[in-house]
Amino acid sequence: MKRATLDALLAAAADKRAVCRVVDLESGDERIVDEAPALESDRATLEEADGRRAFFQPFNPPLRMLIIGAVHVAQALTVMAKELGYAVTVIDPRSAFLRAERFADVDRTDDWPDEAMTRLAPDRRTAVVLLSHDPKIDDPALEVALKSDAFYIGALGSKRTHASRRERFEARGFDAATIDRIHGPIGLDIGAKSPAEIATSIVAEITAELRRPR
Repeated sequence: MKRATLDALLAAAADKRAVCRVVDLESGDERIVDEAPALESDRATLEEADGRRAFFQPFNPPLRMLIIGAVHVAQALTVMAKELGYAVTVIDPRSAFLRAERFADVDRTDDWPDEAMTRLAPDRRTAVVLLSHDPKIDDPALEVALKSDAFYIGALGSKRTHASRRERFEARGFDAATIDRIHGPIGLDIGAKSPAEIATSIVAEITAELRRPR
């Protein structure tokens, strides 16, 4: 690996940017690109384009999960997400809910959700999960999420709650295609009842969205 390539990779890692090292197997030339984030896989691949073979080596920051609402489901979800390699941040302006004993070893912030989301800047390696079930808390975060490249956006609530959510965001000027990005009711329909079961359905849906062909 060339020193210039290593310097570029270190800079990307410091900025937590997903990049890919591309090596022309005939000439040995290499370059760093950011239009090939390899979202579905962190594995290196050999590809051919214009009759030339190239080695693609992705360098991705950790997947992130931003959870809005420090509720019981969030407690179970943070444990599962960490096991899957996500860097987790729990956001809730109700600081009493964010006690360390409830959310150990994850980032926590009691900033207002839209402020926290803007600062955290969801990207195409970020899942946004809205669990507070309170529009005053969820909606500001959801508005930021819908304007971002987050690969997954899900919101807790019944079909009736989600229909009301759609109406609110239509009134705010969001088009149907954008609103359709919201997985609501959140999670795969597995008949989940307990917080742990609901968290399982959410993780399964996020994984399906992450791994589906693009």
